[in-house]
Amino acid sequence: MTVARVLLVRHGQTEWSLARRHTGRTDLPLTPTGEQQAAALRSRIDGLLPHGPGLVLTSPLLRARHTADLAGLAPYVVDPDLVEWDYGTYEGLTRAEIQQDVPGWSVWRSPCPGGESAGQVQARCDRALARIQAAGDGADVVVVAHGHLLRALTARWLGGPLVNGEWYELAAASVCVLGYEHGTAVIRHWNLPNAVPITTSEGIDS
Repeated sequence: MTVARVLLVRHGQTEWSLARRHTGRTDLPLTPTGEQQAAALRSRIDGLLPHGPGLVLTSPLLRARHTADLAGLAPYVVDPDLVEWDYGTYEGLTRAEIQQDVPGWSVWRSPCPGGESAGQVQARCDRALARIQAAGDGADVVVVAHGHLLRALTARWLGGPLVNGEWYELAAASVCVLGYEHGTAVIRHWNLPNAVPITTSEGIDS
């Protein structure tokens, strides 16, 4: 019993995503541009799922729930396991700022003091994937969450280690489609752009 497709939706722009600051549990709102991006998602999702999703799951954080609302994805189920990576003492810092003290630091390969380990994030992703599969045979599921979490979820969907998530760049308010080909988990579409353009400095660390 497998779902047909899983649409991954990253939330719209926030002030911290624009500044490339790691945004884990800080519950920031969308910027006005982020709200426009979220509203623009509606047509993209309708085009991919003309009959609507069988299930919508969202992170409990405001930026994800507001994106789901503006994208016309209500009603949805709030899943605590879809919350963004807990960056601990690195919350609010850019990667460049962290690397001033820890050269070569990467969330995928290095610890976050006071935050989550990669193993803890992997366990959350695996629980979320089990709920997605429980939606039923042939169902289409939409997941609205965060940059690092969705990249980690994709790595686990493909059956690889969490660190493989570093391969997948994911822009604000973009859409990805996971599915199967001949029974093998695949990526069907990745980082489909939003109709509302982002600035070239838009970060992925949220």
